[in-house]
Amino acid sequence: MRRIPALDALRLLAALAVALYHYTTFWSPDGVHNPAHFLPSLSRVTVYGFLGVEMFFMISGFVIGMSSWGKRIGDYAVSRVARLYPAYWACIAITLVFTTLFPVTGGWMPVYDDFTWVDIGINLTMLQHPLGHPSVDNVYWTLWVELRFYLLWALVVGRGVTYRRAVLFCVVWMTAAVLAVQVNHPVLTMLTMPTYAGYFCAGILLYLVRRFGGSPLLWAMLAFTWLVNLHSLNERVQLNPGWTVPLWPAALIVTAIYLTLAAIATGRADRLDWRWLTVAGALTYPYYLLHQRLGYILIRHGMVDADLPLELLVPATMAIMLVPAWLVHRLVERRFGPLLRDALHRGLADLRRDHPEPVERPAAAGRDPAGVPHQVPARPGPPAGHAPALTGHAGRYSTSGRPGPP
Repeated sequence: MRRIPALDALRLLAALAVALYHYTTFWSPDGVHNPAHFLPSLSRVTVYGFLGVEMFFMISGFVIGMSSWGKRIGDYAVSRVARLYPAYWACIAITLVFTTLFPVTGGWMPVYDDFTWVDIGINLTMLQHPLGHPSVDNVYWTLWVELRFYLLWALVVGRGVTYRRAVLFCVVWMTAAVLAVQVNHPVLTMLTMPTYAGYFCAGILLYLVRRFGGSPLLWAMLAFTWLVNLHSLNERVQLNPGWTVPLWPAALIVTAIYLTLAAIATGRADRLDWRWLTVAGALTYPYYLLHQRLGYILIRHGMVDADLPLELLVPATMAIMLVPAWLVHRLVERRFGPLLRDALHRGLADLRRDHPEPVERPAAAGRDPAGVPHQVPARPGPPAGHAPALTGHAGRYSTSGRPGPP
């Protein structure tokens, strides 16, 4: 799969937008006041950084459509597991270590710290949300959304990804998502994700535009997802940060995201081919997983212990967080991702054979290599009906004919 540098640039922009949102809205950087106390004008703008999540979902639809083309279901599953889990496990460990060594207390914090070992173990599966356990970091909620998308898309990959199946998938999913709003059943809502389905489908459709060119059908379906997503923004902007968040800037931002991805899909952004953007895109995932809790630590100690202003700490923290993100990418993702992928491919090969090669082990005493007990020949005894002879060595033989103690 050939990487698209412009997509990597959007990934980085989305991660920075989410970090800016977290650092400048819902918490107490000094332990007393919220960020709007220090940045009253800026906070009213950066509050829309939450839309970086919507951008992530659109990019995910585009990339998964591109990367799963021509893959079998097993290879698709292996690629997703090897891509997501090594960095995720490392970021859980890093977050737990730093929040234990440098706890942030006082004021309002949108975090949870009273974890049990079971909570941590369930977090390692990435299924803490459906199983009812708290996340080590609040930002992990988006991973459950992504996992549900991967499972739904697996229905297409299992049959083989084609233009027709991808289009039908988007039609069925969007129809079910719209109906789920009316039915309002928790299971249907959980499966169809009405708030976010339009973003994933938009990404898939834009990849089809990239691969096959635009058509009236694809553009009409994209327009439909755009309208549905604008509708879902009514719920998303009910943030209550201390003031009313207007809807119209969010609608403009989502529209700009659509136009930018459309430019990428039609090749108009292919000139943006700087090599460093690929590296930036690779750092996005660990950056997203680490930025909130570690960023809160840096900003709180910077304000309370060093008396630094929030307007300096926010951009500095956003830049500093690139360092642990790079370390996780370099030391964990690039090293252990391929190892996990190879191990999973070996297991996948066994599943496809359905008759894995047996493991050769040394034969145990009394057993042949297949594990069947040997038939041990009986010790020759006296003729039938003849009592064992007793010698003068009392106790040399017992009346059973077995050797006794000397």
